[in-house]
This record gives sequence, C-alpha cells and structure tokens, in this order.
Amino acid sequence: MSPFGRKLLGEGVGSLLLFATVVGSGIMAESLSSGNVALALLGNTLATGAILYVLITMLGPVSGAQFNPAVTLVMRLRGDCCWKGAAAVIAVQIGAGIVGVWLAHAMFDLPILQLSAKHRTGMGQWLGEFVATFGLLLTIIGTSRYKPEAVPTAVALFITAGYWFTSSTSFANPAITLARSLSDTFAGISLADVPGFIAAQLAGALTAHWTARALFPDRG
Repeated sequence: MSPFGRKLLGEGVGSLLLFATVVGSGIMAESLSSGNVALALLGNTLATGAILYVLITMLGPVSGAQFNPAVTLVMRLRGDCCWKGAAAVIAVQIGAGIVGVWLAHAMFDLPILQLSAKHRTGMGQWLGEFVATFGLLLTIIGTSRYKPEAVPTAVALFITAGYWFTSSTSFANPAITLARSLSDTFAGISLADVPGFIAAQLAGALTAHWTARALFPDRG
C-alpha cells in the first residue's frame, strides 16, 4: 500500500474508533448514571480522552492522527499535502466516522439509522465551539512545534478539559458534529443545529491558524 493509502486507512480506522467511543460511551454512561447528567458526562469525557491518547499515539506516525476536518484544513494551510489529498482525507473522516456511530448503535442493540432530536444552539454554545476548536488547534500546533512527543497527552487533556469548561461540551470537529446528528443518544445534536456548530468550529480553527503564525513563527 502506498504511503497516502496508509494515511487514508489510518484516518478511517481512527475516525471510526473515535466516533464509536464518543457515542458508545455516551450510551453506556447515560444507562448507568440513573439520570445524573453530570455523572454521564464524566463517563463520556473519560472515555473520549482515553481513546484520543491511544489513537494519536498509535496512528500519528501513520496518518498524522487528525480525525477532524478542521485539523486537516489548518494542516493544509500550513503546507501539508495538497487540496485534493486533504479533500480525500476529510471524506474518509466523515464516512468512517458515520460508520463508527452506526457501530456504536449496533453494539448497544439500538436502531442503526437515527436522527438526533437534541437541540444544541445559541450564541453561548457557538462561542463554546469557537473556543474549543481554537484551543484544540493551538494545542496541536504549539505542542507539535516544541514537544511533539507530548501531542497525544496534550490533545487528550485539552478535550477532557473542554468537555467541562465549554458550554457546548467541546465537539471541536465538523465530522463528528455531522455524525452525532445521526444518533438520538446522549452525544447527539439535532441536524438543524449542525451548521451553526460547524461555522463556529471553522472560525475557531482559522483563528488558531492565524494566531499560531504569530505565536510560533517559522524558524529562520
């Protein structure tokens, strides 16, 4: 298999497992928490942070472990790959991520095909997504520049914190936002609310890109 083929496969496997973890841990946490939303969110948080560390450590050397169109976009703007390659990576992230959501449903004997009825909207939540994506991209760029071996830990810890300090619980990923609209479970988001989240995420990612250019200038 070619290096780019391995990159696509790595992004596919990683996105599938990440999205399955986000949705599956939400289902499990909600079923075990007896209606305690804070406890359910804690279970969802810990599983997501843990799988991010594992997937980035395992697949980072293969694909870059992006699993996120916002990350792929910013890496393209920073000179990675090409637009055609970035588009292929994003398509794989979205497609494999949706399969991961369906896999979570199947594991818990739920209907495979669903649409979420959970509304997540409003200026506060959009601002939360802007902050979450801005912080995630700045974490990736800065840590990759100065301590690349710490990227899995830094990303996992930022998302763990983001679940709790942002109003939106830190989706910070357009692909997972779209995929979560196909799950009427704890982690879901109404399809009508997806565009607002994605717009905020892309704005946060681009702002992080511009900020990083000033914070972490290229070595001369």
